[in-house]
Amino acid sequence: MGADRVFAYGAAAGLLGDLLLGDPRRGHPVAAFGRAAAAVERVLWRDDRARGAVHTAVCVGGAVALGGLAARCVRSSPAASVALTGVATWAVVGGTSLAREARAIGRALEAGDVEAARARLPHLCGRDPQALDADGIARAVVESVAENTSDAVVGALVWGAAAGVPGLLGFRAVNTLDAMVGHKSPRHRRYGWASARLDDVAGWPGARLTAVLAAAAGPDPRGAVRAWRADAHRHPSPNAGPVEASFAGALGVRLGGTLSYGGRVEHRPVLNGGGRAVAVPDIDRAVRLSRRVGWLALGAGALARNVWKGRRS
Repeated sequence: MGADRVFAYGAAAGLLGDLLLGDPRRGHPVAAFGRAAAAVERVLWRDDRARGAVHTAVCVGGAVALGGLAARCVRSSPAASVALTGVATWAVVGGTSLAREARAIGRALEAGDVEAARARLPHLCGRDPQALDADGIARAVVESVAENTSDAVVGALVWGAAAGVPGLLGFRAVNTLDAMVGHKSPRHRRYGWASARLDDVAGWPGARLTAVLAAAAGPDPRGAVRAWRADAHRHPSPNAGPVEASFAGALGVRLGGTLSYGGRVEHRPVLNGGGRAVAVPDIDRAVRLSRRVGWLALGAGALARNVWKGRRS
């Protein structure tokens, strides 16, 4: 069995596992990686970019090496290779948890329980929930669903298609490190620089593929493309911009604007300014679009590997 089929079958099994089982309640591999990365940080931390770069190299390099060693151990068995790819995919994608948290907040908002929605929001994103009313919470959820479709699903599948199990684990390591040290807190402004920049690079292809697939799978493809072209470059994140703009156009809503992180207020550009304000039902629409994009990304990755194999043969 060729590497293209190993990825296609294994990644499909992993996505099905995520759909049916979600994340493990205990002993999640990503949580174990986070604990290991935190231990490395305790040893290496200085307010210095070079130290942070070493931290990034050690943690990401370790994840890639582990994936490469595991793949090498099973390469003589197609069945074992498919199983390993499936387990790795299930471990690194988070589509079901994303959908579960978004819909739980949506149900609370539908019931008029804004306090419950505020209490649940930190499970999904880093906004200050007390600064948001019901409409602001709904907008935050839709934006988080859009961005995390790229970070938690499509980006991993892109790197899995490109580099197999090492690519899957490496991408999740990069994304996790960015969440841990890549933000601009006083402690991590310099130390987390390398992790943040590497996340920008690693997330670039997945973000663009997510934007393309959101346009293709959404109810308004022209609106998605129009918003992407007009507004994506105005977003402060090079990768969140295309994804959120494409989702906004596809769903016909406005995203962006004023938000608050850690007590710091940001005034971001509005994406798809001609759209309407986000409403609570848009949360479920965004989740359904996210699901479609994830499965389409699997198909795109499998096709790309097959084409690459054909060119090399």
